[in-house]
Amino acid sequence: MPSLNPKTHAAVAPLKLAFIGLGAMGFPMAGHLAQAGHQVTVYNRNPAKAQAWVAEFGGASQPTPRLAALGADMVLCCVGNDADVRAVLLGEHGAMAGLAAGALLVDHTTASVELAREFDALARARGLHFLDAPVSGGQLGAQNGQLTLMCGGAPEAFERVRPTLQAYASAVTLMGPCGAGQLTKMVNQICIAGLLQGLSEAVAFGQRAGLDMGQVLEVIGQGAAQSWQLQQRGPTMVADRFDFGFAVDWMRKDLGLVLAEAQRNGASLPVTALVDQFYADVQRIGGGRWDTSSLVRRLR
Repeated sequence: MPSLNPKTHAAVAPLKLAFIGLGAMGFPMAGHLAQAGHQVTVYNRNPAKAQAWVAEFGGASQPTPRLAALGADMVLCCVGNDADVRAVLLGEHGAMAGLAAGALLVDHTTASVELAREFDALARARGLHFLDAPVSGGQLGAQNGQLTLMCGGAPEAFERVRPTLQAYASAVTLMGPCGAGQLTKMVNQICIAGLLQGLSEAVAFGQRAGLDMGQVLEVIGQGAAQSWQLQQRGPTMVADRFDFGFAVDWMRKDLGLVLAEAQRNGASLPVTALVDQFYADVQRIGGGRWDTSSLVRRLR
């Protein structure tokens, strides 16, 4: 099955790129870059995944992040967490060691604000440019090239990277200095957590009441309850399908970042904290890799 759905790629000057991390999101994102005409070299901790990417999209793979980044105009990174970012970017085999002054480093990982600011400082010290650019839209958005990117960094660096990032995005927005992209992604996750809990309760309530929930969702989706989550995840929740999309384990990682930041800035997040514990319940019943809409399983 092809990993990408068709997308019209705007004509941009081809660049030499390195893409680090070929997970559920990174694999199709790097594929769009190759289809847009860029020279892409990939690195993945599991070499078989890198070989599979090269077989599908061409380009090349390298056994270390440094070798993948050597001579690149831009490095793009999409891994799991703060520790993973440090592992692939720092040290003698890290991607930063392969970059020449003036190169760009874009981190799509959902990570902490502190990490973004740390790497901004490290990049500046080496004559590099860093942007934090977490994404929203899930695996389907990555495959369709329809992700939303929330970026933090210098305006000049942002304008340089924006045409490249549009290969897999429908919206690329500079939110402020480094760290602002991560903070915006936290706002996004707060919204999603509350929406999915409300939708879970609605679906469970309607099913217990004996309603035809397919019909209910169709009707209320035309009114004030309409949302992407209702349209895309409501029917799959009714069907008890959770083998796709954004995993509970990843959401708990993200909500951990949110709650830690809220402790620092004094924000009150009672609903978010409660939904985080509900996700812990889902993990305990074996649903760590289920889609985040599996919150409804707690209510059945």
